[in-house]
Amino acid sequence: MEMLPDRKMAPAQLGDVLVLGRGVSGQAVLDYLEPLVGTRVHTLTCAEGDAPGEGHFDLCIASPGISQFSDIYQTAARMSDELIGEVEFAWRESAADSLWIAITGTNGKTTTTALCAHVMEACGYEVRCVGNIGDAAITAVGHDTAGERGVAPCCAESPSSHEMASKHSGVRAARCVDAASQVRTVYVVECSSYQLASTVAFAPNVAVVLNITPDHLAWHRTHRNYAEAKWNIMRHLAASDGVAVLNATDDEVRARVRAVKDDPDRGFDYIPLGTAEGIAGDMRARCGARHAAFCDASGMLRVAFAGEDAALCAATDLQLEGSHNIENALAAAAAAVAAGADRAQVAQALTSFAPLPHRIEPVGTVAGVRFYNDSKATNTDATCKAICAFAPDKPIVLLGGRDKGTDLEPLVTTCRANARGVVLYGESLPRFAEAFAAVEDIRVQQAATLAEAFEVACAGAQPGDIVLLSPACASFDEFSCFEERGDRFKQLVADARARQGE
Repeated sequence: MEMLPDRKMAPAQLGDVLVLGRGVSGQAVLDYLEPLVGTRVHTLTCAEGDAPGEGHFDLCIASPGISQFSDIYQTAARMSDELIGEVEFAWRESAADSLWIAITGTNGKTTTTALCAHVMEACGYEVRCVGNIGDAAITAVGHDTAGERGVAPCCAESPSSHEMASKHSGVRAARCVDAASQVRTVYVVECSSYQLASTVAFAPNVAVVLNITPDHLAWHRTHRNYAEAKWNIMRHLAASDGVAVLNATDDEVRARVRAVKDDPDRGFDYIPLGTAEGIAGDMRARCGARHAAFCDASGMLRVAFAGEDAALCAATDLQLEGSHNIENALAAAAAAVAAGADRAQVAQALTSFAPLPHRIEPVGTVAGVRFYNDSKATNTDATCKAICAFAPDKPIVLLGGRDKGTDLEPLVTTCRANARGVVLYGESLPRFAEAFAAVEDIRVQQAATLAEAFEVACAGAQPGDIVLLSPACASFDEFSCFEERGDRFKQLVADARARQGE
């Protein structure tokens, strides 16, 4: 098969193409392919709801919202020579010399992706911050290759380049322009398990795995399937001579660190973050690793890679709350260093990054009570980390929404030790109330809706207290997405401030 020499892995002829699903990703793929009909594309078909009744396709590109176990996915796979996802397709179509940093994890991947993009941009790279964080990767690739393809850009301007990371952080990165670093466009991609499940040859230059805890079990059916989808991010690292950044403080990721260390034929390098003892652990001292990222005894974030051990910045200089965000910052820094960024510029950029919306976002004070919006915490692991981020303070936590059916024991244990009280609300209330029923050393209250839960929390809060929305549930009982839920919480805080005359 003839391949385009200036792309990662793009056939000169794509043939008959089926696009499965017409959501954000599906529409972006269609926008990219439609101008190619008659040249690289013979026919272009889009299937929504059901697979085509008949036909054969050279390539099927599936939207991430369609489970690999669904009937439409399985039917499309049988009708196609190859089935891949949108991220894989974008990687294949991107310029051969472009650099890809792919980031995944159950929790923290959005913050880490935005922070990594912010850092790379501040170091002078031309950055596209894409994937699960916002615009589809193929939209950015389409813009970047429009001139080569002889078509108009498929979007008015690049979806990132300078805006995406700064939009999320609230800080415009100061660009340290270095001609040497301008050789490559950098795609910093937040990869969900849905997107990674349909990767076939995807070979990023840097792959980051933050943590793997049970989530999205309805889509993947089992935790094993979910974890295997996540690990696809590393499957072809050897092909790119890449580097894996692995958070060794997480049990499941640490097990993979051991496997990687013991595999002499792995074909790629790796940087472990912390150890089983936590982010302060240096894996070089712990088990003889060549590289390491950790927070040293003086509180400095350090990345030791390629023979250079660099102290970057103090953890206390980060604008992000919580020890989990130290892990996220280290992961972003390690990824940037592995990609070739200047360490001094990395250090400077880390401290200028501000919290993202809906992720332990401070949203105001009312009558001396501080309010934080962590609506993005849609699973128990994320909520546990958010609650512990305030230690030694103990927040009043709003828990509720659409129940994901995960084990609640860790959440109950964390709340007993680290929360002053909880307010349960929404569809999840019956099961959450049952889980907290035997708890006697923490105040447990109930409400029907988020607005009512807010009022209950306010009624019981005293000056100096913290009220934290960190629901541990999906938002779909009351809201269309976690952003709408977080915005509603912020409006409730604003309304309360107005009533107080603040």
